[in-house]
Amino acid sequence: MPDSSAPPARPLIPLWLALVAALVGGAVLDAAFPDIGWWPLAFVGVAFSLVGLVGRSLGGAVAVGAVFGASFYFIHISWITRYLGALPWFGLAGIETLFVALGSLPIALAYRWLPRVAPGWWGRFVALPALVAGLWTARELFMGSWPYTGFPWGRIGMSQSESPLAHIASWTGVSGLTFLMVFVAAAGIEWARVGQWREVRAALPALVVVLVLVLTPAFPTTGAGTYRIGSVQGNGPAGYFDEREPYGVFRAQLDATQAIVDEPMDLLVWPEGGIDADPLANASVARALDRLSERVDAPLLVNAATTRGDDSFNTSMLWRAGAENPVAIHDKSRPVPMGEYVPDRWFFELIVPDLIGLIQREYTPGTNPPFIDVDGVGVGLAICFDVLYDDVIWAGARDGAQVYVFQTNNADFRDTDENLQQLAFARMRAIETGRSVVNISTVGTSQVIAPDGRELDGLAAAEAGAMLTEVPLRTGLTPAVVLGGAVQVVLGWGSLAALIVVGAIARLTRRR
Repeated sequence: MPDSSAPPARPLIPLWLALVAALVGGAVLDAAFPDIGWWPLAFVGVAFSLVGLVGRSLGGAVAVGAVFGASFYFIHISWITRYLGALPWFGLAGIETLFVALGSLPIALAYRWLPRVAPGWWGRFVALPALVAGLWTARELFMGSWPYTGFPWGRIGMSQSESPLAHIASWTGVSGLTFLMVFVAAAGIEWARVGQWREVRAALPALVVVLVLVLTPAFPTTGAGTYRIGSVQGNGPAGYFDEREPYGVFRAQLDATQAIVDEPMDLLVWPEGGIDADPLANASVARALDRLSERVDAPLLVNAATTRGDDSFNTSMLWRAGAENPVAIHDKSRPVPMGEYVPDRWFFELIVPDLIGLIQREYTPGTNPPFIDVDGVGVGLAICFDVLYDDVIWAGARDGAQVYVFQTNNADFRDTDENLQQLAFARMRAIETGRSVVNISTVGTSQVIAPDGRELDGLAAAEAGAMLTEVPLRTGLTPAVVLGGAVQVVLGWGSLAALIVVGAIARLTRRR
């Protein structure tokens, strides 16, 4: 067995090569996500980032992290430029790059300090990869919550929606999957540093976690029958800059619904923004919804911008013929900053007044639960980017959701990868919660997804159409739903606390 004591406190590769590796690693990581979707590349991208941080100075770590973050995010969210141009793209990708760069500092410190504290086999091949993986996960959690509501669009675990590793998310949540994947990459680097590929003991931690990832089945939820759901993708002019006639989106949805209007169903679902008028204030639209509910002999789950008092909301409504008001409503809990409202408007108007001036409506965050009861069947909800936020999804399951409906409007990102990336998030949520998901978009791609992530039904992008699907219902909570918040606290705050303790011990050891 080769010496497993602390490796020399020097970089594995020179800074120029670390920057090249980071540049390549960001692009490789993006290829793990849709539309390319080569999921094993996530491990390669992470490894390319980490190898340049080993033994690196703080300034060098920031530089490596910045190049990796820029390479990944400027490619990954290039769909922002579809209508809005380069400035918002540079702004969002730029701040994400900054966070990746700063978040590389703790990882570099872990590589510096932990070998001094625990130079043996456990320290090098178990504790060090675990600390590095925890700090990577902590960075993801921070970026997904701040500033404002954060931007959790690039989590490593979300790259695995179509991989055989996705099922582990039903046990650990997406953050736990991220942790395990980064652990494998970090432990693999330490194995490679031994210099002898046949040294099994050095490879053992990485191999054990790989086996856990590959062999762990999805947590079993309990079947509770099926539910016949109609879902309609109208492909109407729903984009921010689309030219449209009054009620153009509403008419497109009505037209596409005709294909299934005479079929028996339990619930008819339309996407986010499927009604381009407020049915709470527009009597003619309300009457049209009543007539449609009578025609299909089922309640409708629709969405529109609504106004109540002085506040505007992005609202999903359960509509039933004969009721004076919606039977139930859910308002989007996290309106998108710079898209659905402008935080600190006065400040940003000083910088980009023309762009900020386009955003006239200021949505108010909803406080009602992401759940509705439809004749005894629990339906969990997430409106568009709310699918990114773990607590929204978990709340629906805890409230009794037996199936999820995700209503979204991708019209501002037509012909880009955005809708496929968001669809991957929806698939991961199905696996994570053990629930079927109806992901319905104004313009696609729309799918009905089984609890194991399989596609049950689908509509291609940029095509009007309707689905009528027998959707499996499930009960029972996965460990991810029950313990996901605790897992995040342990991996996030726990890793930071561990780094502080390790740093303090390393300092004391050095003084001696």
